[in-house]
Amino acid sequence: MRKVGNVTLFFGADDALSNWHPCRFSYHGVDFSTVEQFMMFAKAKLFADEDAAAAILATRHPKGQKALGRKVVGFDLARWESKRESIVYVGCREKFVQNPGIRSLLLATAPTELVEASPYDLIWGVGLGERDVRITDKTQWRGLNLLGKTLMKVRDNLTP
Repeated sequence: MRKVGNVTLFFGADDALSNWHPCRFSYHGVDFSTVEQFMMFAKAKLFADEDAAAAILATRHPKGQKALGRKVVGFDLARWESKRESIVYVGCREKFVQNPGIRSLLLATAPTELVEASPYDLIWGVGLGERDVRITDKTQWRGLNLLGKTLMKVRDNLTP
């Protein structure tokens, strides 16, 4: 995590705000190792691909979880787009509710804007790296920053 002005930048598995950060939590009796695993599992369940769901749960590394999620049978982009943010919200909420140490880290970022500084991700991130001079200028972002927006909602709802 790196604060620049009124923006908190995060990216990568070592960063506690990242969906790839190792962090155990449970939801409806299912144990997860990352929010990425939760998201890909929920994606497989949304499209009733039980084989993919089982394979995602059996995979411990987020890169493998994501790869399996990309192969979900019956995937429909419009349906996924209508559900993805609420799915990730639940995964992030549970991650931070069940892990007080990183919950404190998330709450300490207030009132800054959270930005996934992924130079690769144009959906969950902004499509710019943390050292890119354009990162603090929203008009220069190439991505949607859905993860940053989701984390800010979680943070707002967890604030006492």
